[in-house]
Amino acid sequence: MFFVFDIETIPDIDFVRLALDEPDLPEPELMERATEELAKNKSGFLPPMFHRMVSWVGLWIDNEGNPKNKLGWHGTDEKEGIQQLIDALRVYKDFGLIHHNGRGFDIPLLTYRSLKHGLPLPQRLNSHDIKYRYSQQNIDLVDQFSNFGASSWPKLKHLGLLLGIPFKKTGEGNAVYEMYQNGQLAAIEHYCYEDVIATYLIWLYMKFNNGDFRPAHFEGLRDRALSKLLEIQAEEP
Repeated sequence: MFFVFDIETIPDIDFVRLALDEPDLPEPELMERATEELAKNKSGFLPPMFHRMVSWVGLWIDNEGNPKNKLGWHGTDEKEGIQQLIDALRVYKDFGLIHHNGRGFDIPLLTYRSLKHGLPLPQRLNSHDIKYRYSQQNIDLVDQFSNFGASSWPKLKHLGLLLGIPFKKTGEGNAVYEMYQNGQLAAIEHYCYEDVIATYLIWLYMKFNNGDFRPAHFEGLRDRALSKLLEIQAEEP
């Protein structure tokens, strides 16, 4: 079994204040300073430690790529959300992961935030099959398509555009904080679900390109996933 997943986050303002020792600085100035002092990249995106989870979506699929069931959560109680994700991952003893930049962001985020809340992660996440960089049980699309950093990392949206996958009508990742401030938590999960189906679709294309799936099998899974993606995009979050 594989778990295709994505996590949506917002900056942890309280922790950023603590890290910068700025209890009273207005939020716009605080985030500007955080971008300068805490971000270690050109985009200014804060490291995983300085985010908190507001939604996640996971899709269980079998080893042949057949979808089994979708799980998800959104809310303001991060500890509750992390516990629900941990419980979801404990359904199976042995499982693989499929994600886009999960090694660089989602998995470290889950590690930091579960540590913060005192929630032990499933032992599977610390196994060699998951930790090993070239593992085929922990599949990060940015590694797979960049040949593990030999080439540039592709954005999920650009992979979708390349493959003709209709992509992202709910909003971009940098809109999540604004959506959260407006109380649009269900919309954030909806957006997250769209990302998960897009990730799953791109993985299907990759497996077919690698010769792992027969054409008829691939086409059936692809058409079913595309239909689901269009259904998600047509729904009002």
